[in-house]
Amino acid sequence: MLKALPARFLVVSPEPGGRRPRPRRRSLRPISSALMTNPAYFEVGRLLGSYGFMNITSYSSSQSGGLPNDIGNQDLSLGYSPEEIERLRVQDVGEGEVKIRLYEGRVVQGPLKGTQTVFKVYPGAIAGASEANLMALNELRTHAFLQSNARDICENIQFLLGAFETATGEQWLAFRDDGRYSAADYAKITSERQLKERPNFWNPYDRAYKLELRRYFVLRLLNGAMCGLVHMHNHDRLHQSLGPSSVVLNTVAEKNGYYLLPQLRDLAFSVDIGYSSVGVGALSDGLWRRASAAGASTPLEKRAFGVADDIYGAGLLIAYMAFIPFCEAGIMDGISLQRLLENTFRLDIYAAREYCLEDDKLSEAVNFLDLGDGAGWELLQAMLNPDYRKRPIAEAVLNHRFITGALL
Repeated sequence: MLKALPARFLVVSPEPGGRRPRPRRRSLRPISSALMTNPAYFEVGRLLGSYGFMNITSYSSSQSGGLPNDIGNQDLSLGYSPEEIERLRVQDVGEGEVKIRLYEGRVVQGPLKGTQTVFKVYPGAIAGASEANLMALNELRTHAFLQSNARDICENIQFLLGAFETATGEQWLAFRDDGRYSAADYAKITSERQLKERPNFWNPYDRAYKLELRRYFVLRLLNGAMCGLVHMHNHDRLHQSLGPSSVVLNTVAEKNGYYLLPQLRDLAFSVDIGYSSVGVGALSDGLWRRASAAGASTPLEKRAFGVADDIYGAGLLIAYMAFIPFCEAGIMDGISLQRLLENTFRLDIYAAREYCLEDDKLSEAVNFLDLGDGAGWELLQAMLNPDYRKRPIAEAVLNHRFITGALL
């Protein structure tokens, strides 16, 4: 018989007795919202890798709202492969000059001594990286703002411990190490594992149980990502780089799904949508140009467009997580899926479902989105609506029956 799984995991759903379920994680001292800016407080360890940002400079589809202006694509097994980028024809994709390095480390002084860290290093002025300085400053300011109230810190957003600048002008951001995997890592590992498991995957009970674990893990991942996005939008901040590479995980083991803690990261392109800030910002010019092209002229309309733009990105994330982990490696990739939805079916999600239904290799993805009488397809159609005015807000997505996990 199948082992029982928790029926739902929405954060606001209390357990019997009024207690809320929380992901298990190591015990941490109470966190202060103050950032450590003295490099002597840190010890730098080994290099973990490096990556560059892929900038979407134009979008030629007929749908209003478009894509987020900047999508982080990383060569640290975090995102689209060069082959996938090469197949992308609808967009002009240019790799920016900003190359970011990642190091492991730890705090060696102060009340957080011993806390493991991940350093994100932006190139300095010597490298002529003026764009890098803007990105680093924007990411620092966004995290500092979101962490300014110690009583209102979201566990689904990566936590910044401190930042400092070196003599060469490099900007070092120190994040608490709550996980080094990404949602893209998980999807890749899972799809590749299915190829190895296929010959011995004959037990129907074992297969059903593993599938249930996968569904639970993916929904919990999406629930956590949307919790982080709701927090950002409630505090007048857009993410603008949302994708499988920008969701960090503390585990990729599906059996540990109950303790999964997804966190949003890569806030370098975050946009302030406070009413006095709408329409300005060196890194958000593309967003406001697309807003004007979509008919958003007033600050209120541009703000609504920005929120809807993030929702579109979140919709593509949900589509990615609904397909890639449920298909064998090589059957579907992120770019092919995006082109299928945007170009082939012009965001007619139900027509896309009929197409996928005819392919047995996509059956598990279709069945996943079919949960609750097609709740997943319903949500995708709303989030990827060609009219940005008709897309739901982040909180409505979070409370949708597909994302809450209630359908399990």
